[in-house]
Amino acid sequence: MLLDVGENHIELLQPLSPDTPVGRFLERSGPGMHHIAYQVSDIDSELERLRAAGIELIDKQPRVGIRGSRVAFAHPKYTGGVLTEIVQPAEDH
Repeated sequence: MLLDVGENHIELLQPLSPDTPVGRFLERSGPGMHHIAYQVSDIDSELERLRAAGIELIDKQPRVGIRGSRVAFAHPKYTGGVLTEIVQPAEDH
């Protein structure tokens, strides 16, 4: 479920099954924040900047996210223990 807050939104996640990434997270950590996302205008440039800074990326290339956005995740061991998503919204959002 997406809750729009101004130009941004909060996404509430529920696992589809226990063996999904969200299901495993809840089993391991209990309820709480799963990840944080940052909006960028050019995800390709931002991923290159993160790589150059030595941040390990889970997604080497962007993939399709919600609402047709392009997304990629940075490994939490490089971002203070928090799974971090980089999001370039689709043109129509």
